[in-house]
Amino acid sequence: MKKQILAITGCFIMLCSSQAQSLKTPAPSPSQTIKQDFGLSSIELSYSRPGIKGRKVFGDLTPYGKVWRTGANTATTLTFGDEVTIGGTKIPAGKYGLLSIPDKTSWTLIITKQLDVTSPAAYKEDQDVVRVKVTPAALPASVETFTMQFVNVKPSDCELQIMWEKTSVKLPIHTDIDSKIMAQINTAMSGDNANKPYFNAAMYYMESGKDLKQAHEWFTKAAEQSPKAFWVYYQLASCNAKMGKKKEATEAAHKSIELAKEAKNDDYVALNQKLLATLK
Repeated sequence: MKKQILAITGCFIMLCSSQAQSLKTPAPSPSQTIKQDFGLSSIELSYSRPGIKGRKVFGDLTPYGKVWRTGANTATTLTFGDEVTIGGTKIPAGKYGLLSIPDKTSWTLIITKQLDVTSPAAYKEDQDVVRVKVTPAALPASVETFTMQFVNVKPSDCELQIMWEKTSVKLPIHTDIDSKIMAQINTAMSGDNANKPYFNAAMYYMESGKDLKQAHEWFTKAAEQSPKAFWVYYQLASCNAKMGKKKEATEAAHKSIELAKEAKNDDYVALNQKLLATLK
């Protein structure tokens, strides 16, 4: 009898242990990874997202004046696919840690070589890549779950926004794309290649405020490459308009409308009509 009881008890313990090991529950501070296309590459952010859960955050749960992992559980990291500039410092492509020192009137945001800082004791200041002072802004409503996101994303600039409770801070990030794109254009336009990227090169010149005459020449050649491309004629019309050539802009816009109607593309018909309205 004792042996049977022991056997049954053993099986029960093993069953309970097995069930406990297979039990899965939601993480108190779920992790998140964000990949943002930026410049000619991307930035990847990995962090954990704690909640307020009725607590006071800054100045209490997250003390003022102390290094914070800027999240929960694991270290927060940023991976740059290309060289970026933060706080005037050029940072090579690679993976870095993101730390912060919150305070009432200013925050210090730190990009560090350390990828494993989960407590102030683990932080080594000599591993800093750059420190940036930023001013916190008050949010109109409380953010329950710690949130980071990329905002104001432009071709060569963006901001990493940090939000929790009623506080928000932003870290400006810059990357140099002009020299790289110009190098690509110069290489592509040299030689005798018949399929040169005239349209893309012209678009970059026009949108970045470079030589409009050169952009116009390339748009014209792009139209010769693709005679049915209504979008090319629309941009040619826009370029003419920027150069003050209303007659040429009007002609190109009407050509674009004609081709867009053939292709049953109402969007470009409308775009050209709006452009024509500005030329009267």
